[in-house]
Amino acid sequence: MSFNVGDAAASSAFLREHFGFREEMAAEGFASLTRDDVGLNVIFLRCGLPTLPEEQRDVRAAGVILAFVVDDLEGELERLERAGVAITMPLTVEEWGERAFQVRDPNGVIVQLVDWNGAPVT
Repeated sequence: MSFNVGDAAASSAFLREHFGFREEMAAEGFASLTRDDVGLNVIFLRCGLPTLPEEQRDVRAAGVILAFVVDDLEGELERLERAGVAITMPLTVEEWGERAFQVRDPNGVIVQLVDWNGAPVT
């Protein structure tokens, strides 16, 4: 999963500090992060990099939610609040049982933590 952002280092630091990711690779304007238990890499690319196709260079991440399923949603909410992270969508419970809240990284990338502990079994 790749996001074009204004400051790749800031987004990388946010995921490392608050969500336990580690950088696998990094260079000026680029960071690739992972966690052993996530099964994907999150990549941040600085907007304007010449390595991107010209029509993508100035397109910023928008309308995408980076969602992580967690076991202790309330615990994660408390942990992030204690760390001073602004909660941009309060804990919400949907009629189908999904529970979630959201934060944003320094570049505006939405990170949603979710559980389905109250979801009906189908």
